[in-house]
Order: sequence, then structure tokens, then C-alpha cells
Amino acid sequence: MKAATVVGGVIETFLGASPPMRITCWDDSTWGDETAGFTVHVRSPDALRRLLWDPNELGLGRAYVAGDIEVDGSIFELFDLRDRITERIDSDASLNLSRRQQLDLARDAWRLGVLGRRPAPPPEEAKLRGRLHSIRRDKEAITHHYDVGNDFYRLVLGPTMTYSCAFFATDSTTLEQAQTLKHDHICRKLALEPGQRLLDVGCGWGSMAIHAAREYGVEVVAVTISDEQADLARERVRHAGLDDRVEIRIQDYREVDDGPFDAISSIGMFEHVGAERTRVYFQQLKGLLKPGGRLMNHAISRTEGEGELERDSFPARYVFPDGQLHEVGRTVSLLQDEGFECRDVESLREHYAQTLRCWVRNLEEHWDEAVRLVGPGRARVWRLYMAGSAVGFEGHRLNIHQVLAVQPHASGDSGMPRTRPDTVTEVDRVDTVADIDLRSGHDHALSADIA
Repeated sequence: MKAATVVGGVIETFLGASPPMRITCWDDSTWGDETAGFTVHVRSPDALRRLLWDPNELGLGRAYVAGDIEVDGSIFELFDLRDRITERIDSDASLNLSRRQQLDLARDAWRLGVLGRRPAPPPEEAKLRGRLHSIRRDKEAITHHYDVGNDFYRLVLGPTMTYSCAFFATDSTTLEQAQTLKHDHICRKLALEPGQRLLDVGCGWGSMAIHAAREYGVEVVAVTISDEQADLARERVRHAGLDDRVEIRIQDYREVDDGPFDAISSIGMFEHVGAERTRVYFQQLKGLLKPGGRLMNHAISRTEGEGELERDSFPARYVFPDGQLHEVGRTVSLLQDEGFECRDVESLREHYAQTLRCWVRNLEEHWDEAVRLVGPGRARVWRLYMAGSAVGFEGHRLNIHQVLAVQPHASGDSGMPRTRPDTVTEVDRVDTVADIDLRSGHDHALSADIA
């Protein structure tokens, strides 16, 4: 029996007609359309063993990261195939394999010699220790995700070194411009003014801190628990000539005690906090904020419910160990329970899908260099997770929201304007800032390409 015949038969069971794809297997057998532009190479029997032991996204993810499966063509076609199968199963209960079909598959797997012990997970899988969301374990989780090499992230993220959703004002906006627009969008929501103090929680490589200090004249305390991020962020601050206005600290948010601040930005940080600590998080930030001060919580959100990423999901094992996504209504309620007043909620879902597609393109265009820097397994993790996340945002399985909250004065005065700024005027202003940055070379300064 040929391996490709078995694999192709399973695909036809779920999709009916043969899809426009080709399969090659380790025994040199092939199945499907020889002219198709999308080919899945099953390079080892371990690919099927992984899927038999974990017949879900974790099994597929492990097979891809280990190199047991390779894809020729767009990585997004792999997710299109997954979604087509899922939709067919959800709409037609008869497509769930019967006991007889399961036994037939087991018999075929035995004939192919792929039954056996579960293969060891690829070494890129996270292995955390200690109490969930303790300071020590949180640092381990952040180290797993972020301390994989600043040069690798520069390849993926581009010169702005910004690892969060960009803001694409027009169809022609570049990724670099869109990240500058995002920072300016947040600065304007926070109403930053010269001389104010800004706390940037989870500051990454310092892009928001540098933009706020340079463009708005504020003093910034920026905290991260990633050693590699802090090292590069400090270098970028020096290169931008902002040592007197930006302080980069290796510090957990629970350890910040030198408020008050006029404003706080939390960009891509809330996902790491954990459900049982969300109240502690907002209580801590509220205690650091002046009356009338504003908080921007920019975070990926679930479309419904809340809870930790499923333990056996690919993101939980390889990308965001201990990560948690919260439904935005729950986030608003938590903020208001702790005494904040929520003034604005904005979804940037389509913007994040576009951002992720830009990152995937950057990675694929620099693939050989990425593999040299972090190894093939780590590069595969990032390719799979970013492409899958883009599809998730496009399909409304994921969302991202900017929630703007204020701590009112004792009198009840919020200090907020009665209406939002005119949107067109705001976009025009932000485009101008981005154009100035790119012409003046500020983005090159931010990239820290220092000889």
C-alpha cells in the first residue's frame, strides 16, 4: 500500500471531490493534481504518527515544526484546507468517522508501518516550571517567546521593531508607516503633552517609548521582563538621543512603585497577565495613575468567552505559553469595577490581519537568513503561527481592541473632550507624522542598525 493513497483517501473522505492539491510521501508515492500549485510533502512516517496520537492542530503543528511535513506554495493554503475540512464536518455530522472507518484507517496505518510510540515533541515546545503567573514563571514564558534573537525579529518585524498590530490608514500605507501611525494614534488618544510622565508596560524594543518622547516631549518609563528586548531598547534610545527622556527597565509591572504617571500604555501586554490576575493588573495600574490620567489597553481578544489558550493548542505549546485572551466586554467590566471609566473601544481586527500578512512575507523573503539565526524549527513555528493568526483575524475568530479608560477626579471630572476628534483630520495629521519620520530617517534610527 502506498502512503499517498491513504493520506489522499482521508482528504477525499472529508472534502468529497479531490481538492486542487498534490501530496508526496516518503515512499515516493504521490496523490492528487500533478499540476497543482499547492503541494504537501509528507517526509516521514512520524508525520502520520503525530496526527494519530494528536489528531488536531497540535499534531499538525508538531509535524510541521519537526520538518515531517513541508508545504510548497502559500502557507495560507494549508489553513484554507483545514477550514474547508472543519466547515464540512461542522455542517455534516455523517463526515465524523464511524467506528468502522476508524478501524480501517488503523489497519491502513499498520500496513504502512506507522503505528508505534508517540514521537517526542520538537525541542521548540515550551517547558515552563513553577506556579502559574508567578513573577519567575512569567519571565520564563516571556523569555521563551521574545528572547530568540533581536536579529531574527528585525527580519520579521522590519525597521520599526514593533511587535503589535499596525494601523493602515490607506491601502498604500507601508508596514513601517503603519506602525508609526499606530504609535501616534495611541499618543493622541492618551492626549500626551510635553513634560508629562508616561508608563509603557511591556515596552518591547522601545518603539512606543521613543515615539512618545520624540514626538510629544513626554518622559517615559518603559518596562519589560525580556533581557534581550531591554538591551536593544536601550541601544535604540541612545541612538535616538533620548537618554534624558526615556528609561528602559527590566522590571515586572508588579514591581513598579514610582508613580504617579499622567498616562499608561499597555500594548500587547494584557495577553500575558492571566485571568486570575487581571484585577491585580488594573489595580496596580490605577494606583500608578494620576486623577484624570488615561490608560490605553491594546490587546488581542477572544470573540466570545474567556480562558487560557487550550493546553493542547499549538499557540499554547509553542508561541504563548500561559497566554490568555479576554473577551472585550469582560475587559471593560473589569476596568470599571476597579474605578476606571471606559471612554472608547476600537477594533483593529482587519489591521492586525494585514500586519500579520506583512510579517509572514518578511519572514518568507528572508527565510534562509531566519533559519541561520534561529534554526529551521523556530522559523517554522513563527511562519505557522503568524499565518494561522492572520486567518483567525480575517475569519473573526480573533479580534483586537484598544480600550481607552480614564481615572476620573474625585469630583467626577474626566478631563475628556465631549466628542472624538474628526477622523479625517486625525488621519491626515498621522500621515504627516509618518511621512516626516520616513523622510528624516527616524525609522532607520529606530531600527538600531548601528555599525
